[in-house]
Amino acid sequence: MKLLKNLLKEPAFVFGVCLFSLTILLALLGPLFVKINIGSEYLPYIQPGSEGLALGSDHGGRDMVSMLISGLQNSLYVGFLAGIIATTLGTFLGVYAGFKGGFIDNFINMVTNLFLVIPSFVVLLLISSSLEGGRSLQLIAVIIGFTIWPWTARSVRAQTSSLKSSEHINLARVNGADTFCILTKHILPYLLSYVFMVFIIQVASGILQEASISMLGLGPYDSVSLGIIMNDAMRNEALGDGAWWAFVPASMLITSIVFALYALNTSMEGVFNPALRK
Repeated sequence: MKLLKNLLKEPAFVFGVCLFSLTILLALLGPLFVKINIGSEYLPYIQPGSEGLALGSDHGGRDMVSMLISGLQNSLYVGFLAGIIATTLGTFLGVYAGFKGGFIDNFINMVTNLFLVIPSFVVLLLISSSLEGGRSLQLIAVIIGFTIWPWTARSVRAQTSSLKSSEHINLARVNGADTFCILTKHILPYLLSYVFMVFIIQVASGILQEASISMLGLGPYDSVSLGIIMNDAMRNEALGDGAWWAFVPASMLITSIVFALYALNTSMEGVFNPALRK
């Protein structure tokens, strides 16, 4: 309760929660108020907003409101799934390496450094381009999750290394606790707040990564996302046609989500980290 009160005193935290909550509500409640139809209904191409179409139509004659709500849902889905995969994998490897030390730590650290040396976006591009015709929304999320985990592993490893010499860890060892028990009962509970902050950043990274590859034409084939909306606008030269509604709302949604998540992470780090709070 005290922690929540401290967080609510942070303007950045309140702003981030409100902004991110609005995007979640738009994705969840939007279909209750708008009939979602991302197929062409023979609407006029590149029609600006009007009474019948709040944000007009795109080059394919599709309702932009329906496109944005559907794209927002799918972008959030990719972000959360990629964030869960990256955080789970990175936390497991980081905690185990930081606690065990020795050869295991060196080996996992070597693998992590190898992934860090090669930019994850380059790996993502190579994998996506090799999956010609088979890129689904779920597969893109899984690929992103398995390419952005190294940062989590390195961060969690550093936190675990500083905890493993604590008195309660030594006491658990003396009492005969095995590695699994120590990791799950005596280390992970102390890292939950840090892991949650890492998860927030990984969700934002997942959304940005998906938007980036989709803008390059390497996104999912079976779904609409905010990045695909922007790719469609770019391919059809919406900027040259003055059709700002074809790409500005999508870019604003991506910016709002990522900005809200980074605001949450920064404010939480200021509360959880005593040195920063001072």
